[in-house]
Amino acid sequence: MVSFRAGAAAILATTVIALASLTSSTTTAFYIPGLSPNVFHNGDRVPLYVNKIFSKKSPLPYSYADLPFVCAPPKDSKRAWLNLGEVLRGDRISSSDYELIVGKDVKCSVLCLKHVSAESAAMAKDFIADEYSVEWIVDNLPGATRYNQWDGWHDQRLYRAGFPLGKVKWDKSNIHNHVTIRIRYQSQPGPEDGKLILGFEVNPYSIAQGDDSCPDDPLEIGALQVVSDKETDILYTYSVQWIEDKEAEWNSRWDAYLVNTDKDVHRYSIINSIVIMLFLTGLVSIVILKTLKRDIAIYNEEEMKDDQDDGSGWKLLHGDVFRTPSYSSVLCAVLGSGVQVIVMTTSTILFALVGVLNPSYRGGFVSFGLFLFVFAGAFAGYYSARMYKVFKGTSWTKNAIVTATLMPGFLMTIVFLLNLFVWSKNSSNAIPFGTFFALAAMWFGISLPLTLFGAFFGQRKTALEHPGRTNQIPRQIPEPVWYMRPRFIIMVGGLLPFGVIFIELFFILKSICEDQYYYMFGILSFVFVILMVTCVEISIVVVYLQLCDEDYNWWWRSFFASSSSAIYIFLYSVVFFLKQLSIEYFVPGLIYFTNTLMICILYGLLTGTAGFISTYWFIRRIYSAVKID
Repeated sequence: MVSFRAGAAAILATTVIALASLTSSTTTAFYIPGLSPNVFHNGDRVPLYVNKIFSKKSPLPYSYADLPFVCAPPKDSKRAWLNLGEVLRGDRISSSDYELIVGKDVKCSVLCLKHVSAESAAMAKDFIADEYSVEWIVDNLPGATRYNQWDGWHDQRLYRAGFPLGKVKWDKSNIHNHVTIRIRYQSQPGPEDGKLILGFEVNPYSIAQGDDSCPDDPLEIGALQVVSDKETDILYTYSVQWIEDKEAEWNSRWDAYLVNTDKDVHRYSIINSIVIMLFLTGLVSIVILKTLKRDIAIYNEEEMKDDQDDGSGWKLLHGDVFRTPSYSSVLCAVLGSGVQVIVMTTSTILFALVGVLNPSYRGGFVSFGLFLFVFAGAFAGYYSARMYKVFKGTSWTKNAIVTATLMPGFLMTIVFLLNLFVWSKNSSNAIPFGTFFALAAMWFGISLPLTLFGAFFGQRKTALEHPGRTNQIPRQIPEPVWYMRPRFIIMVGGLLPFGVIFIELFFILKSICEDQYYYMFGILSFVFVILMVTCVEISIVVVYLQLCDEDYNWWWRSFFASSSSAIYIFLYSVVFFLKQLSIEYFVPGLIYFTNTLMICILYGLLTGTAGFISTYWFIRRIYSAVKID
């Protein structure tokens, strides 16, 4: 009863925190703690970096500097140093010839006159038809398209990262060859007249210009710059405006990118998750209280011992319930990888909550996630070795090596094969050879030794003791009724964890597919906690019902009871693909489903291991309460 009260108190506290988060604002100022702003002065040159083009219709980004129909980067330009996450998400940051001088407005300036071949023009036409957008960077802010939204009191200025490469009008593809760049800044008091950049807006235009001179007024648009399958000359020009903003602050400059327009949906998501969790909590508490009540009655009343044999099916399995399962070594490796994913996911969410991981830290989620996964190998080796000792394994080193290579090796093989298709499309999302070498070095040079290190200490620990002895002859398992068959009960069990997250899953998939920012870390962390509680409870309920049906093969079933929700997530991603995306080609579709498959595998390891660990603890507790002669 004490443990149940503690669990109920924890759930109550979590619910209170969630309800408090619902009433608070969801817009937060994001910046890396301890990072000081760049102060510019009149006459300083502010570098403008070009990154990539991306589209919600295709998961294939391309390096902007490598496009054959735009102005080539400066001859002395160098690629910016990228972290691992930036490389894997397709970033390719280069300097440009755009001159942004602090305090100096430019009415019109020529960037270059580009001769475009027929093949390059056809490429530009295809990119425009696929609605590709351009990402530029100034002072770590992405170039944005501005739009206004009425918030009930006034028009609120909001930003959408990126701006269109071109547009289709009258069945013709028109490339944006002129941009008006607006830099919003805040003046710093003092004799040096410093300026902090608060916003980077880009307004693109398509203008047909016949020579290499800048027109008097490029915004008086007449003919549009059309690209087709014929060679042509394109004149690229730009204007610059510096606008002082006296209302915004530097610490809140990302707010315009991150305003939540779906607050009500997120609220419904949390309420839905809380209802499912409370339903399962009540069900589990009834199971536990009923079990404890029967045990206490059996111990105190001698005449109820006959009822123990007749009515409590799970107690009859004390001699078989801890029998070593089939493929026990594989189970140990899978559980070790699951612990590794749990440590990685929990740590990454915590870093996001304290502000270290945020949209201004480009590639931070992927970089931190990979490094945390590598260093969590020690936890994987430790838990895998402990379970391997429970199953009376004889070679802990072999088990540790299998743990370190089974799931990571499978995922790396998928990534390598997928990368061959991405390479064929010359996308910036293709992983360079050097990055592959770095990933392999992290795997074999850090993760594998740490897994062996953790396994060494795990196998030195005393083996977990089980209550009672295992019979030499396995007990016959009766034929289950249809609703207790393994496949049916596992698939039904996976529905509830999926029901907890499916609303928030929509926003996550949308952010990933459209290369936009996901920043609802508070809601994400709360949904994650509810998901873990739900997985724990559904695994306990499924296994308890199975034991009451006198089926002692629970080891794998406790894992699959909660991890089966990964199947529903994959099916949901198929529906999302058909309803929300407009991907028409084979390679982009292959990338989408392969990445979704890998995410579902990691999710299955996470939820399945959480369900197994809690169920294992629950079974040891209830059988330790049964007095066996």
